[in-house]
Amino acid sequence: MNSKDKPLSNFTILDITVARAGPVAVRLLADWGANVIRIEPPIRRDRGSIIGKNRGSDSQNLHRNKRSICLDLKSPAGREVLYTFVKQADVVVENFRAEVKERLGIDYDQLKKVNDKIILASISGFGQDGPYKDRPGLDQILQGMSGLMSVTGDPESGPTRTGIAISDTTSGMFLGQGILLALLHREITGQGQWVHTSLLESMLSKLDFQGSRYTVNKEIPVSTGNFHPTLSPMGTFHTRDGYVNIAASTDRMFVTLCEKLGCPESAMDDRFNSPEKRRQYRQALDVIIEENTRKFSSTELIESLNPLGIPCGPIYNIREAFEDPQARHLKMIIPAPHPVLGNIDLVRSPINLSAFPHDDQFHHAGPDNGEHTAQIMNDMGYDTKEIIALKSKGVIQ
Repeated sequence: MNSKDKPLSNFTILDITVARAGPVAVRLLADWGANVIRIEPPIRRDRGSIIGKNRGSDSQNLHRNKRSICLDLKSPAGREVLYTFVKQADVVVENFRAEVKERLGIDYDQLKKVNDKIILASISGFGQDGPYKDRPGLDQILQGMSGLMSVTGDPESGPTRTGIAISDTTSGMFLGQGILLALLHREITGQGQWVHTSLLESMLSKLDFQGSRYTVNKEIPVSTGNFHPTLSPMGTFHTRDGYVNIAASTDRMFVTLCEKLGCPESAMDDRFNSPEKRRQYRQALDVIIEENTRKFSSTELIESLNPLGIPCGPIYNIREAFEDPQARHLKMIIPAPHPVLGNIDLVRSPINLSAFPHDDQFHHAGPDNGEHTAQIMNDMGYDTKEIIALKSKGVIQ
């Protein structure tokens, strides 16, 4: 499917983000057809960043379907070029500190003077105001400050980070949703606005039921390892040849599980005859369940429990996860054509729209810095003479 046929093809997005959270938000828009112009500072070579070099796997996965221009936003001429772009754009996405935004002329008050329908989308570590607004915010710092690390890992191991950049990707997804809400509002009212979120806000929201245990009941959750903090039995259990996850917290599931594992008497035990008691005596119950799961192979449990309505699944490494028959059926890996690297296999958007089936490949791979400078300048109304003049002054590259 041509990108011009996708649901966001009428929108132009100026991506002035660094690191991961901002690019995740823009990737959502790029994958669904938005004309994304990634604005990067002029450089002499690809020095790389926190996500690696442009042709590395991380950068390619974040910046596919985007085009790149190198533009010196610190120069007055560069700012004029930016404002020419803003006049024709729908959304500007950035993740600078407030003082940097003002210095570069990309705070909301200045942008709306250029285009009163513009949507400015901002992402930060701790929010746009407040006592921590100027602190640098990184994923691991926010995993700790949000309380996430306190409920992750085994009680004996102490605070544990998750294995992915959860606060970056979560805040990026929330900002992407905010941009779509702002675009919908503008379609109705004709008004632009400033939409913003932060890693801290996103992670406090992401705590979900763990957060509400505190806000409603003043209960402070603690880490419970691979076992669910409020439901039992639900967790990771040894098998004869490895591990499986089992979730059998309802009365029906629990009775059926005990029968299948060959310990029906456990379902009649006074300690375990209600969800509340199973939670109270969860440690004793987990020991009994694992004594019996060890009698079976992982495959035997997966193939026998799921048909009975008891969720049971394997513990995969990353390769196994992508090569699983269901993941392959869903075609989560699709190629992106790169002029130098050839076809690069990347992870597609998880959103499925019946009117817009996924393509067999991405429109294009992540760009090198300034790869599309001349093309973008032409699209924005600059002629060859003007482009040459701006290049000679180092405004564009």
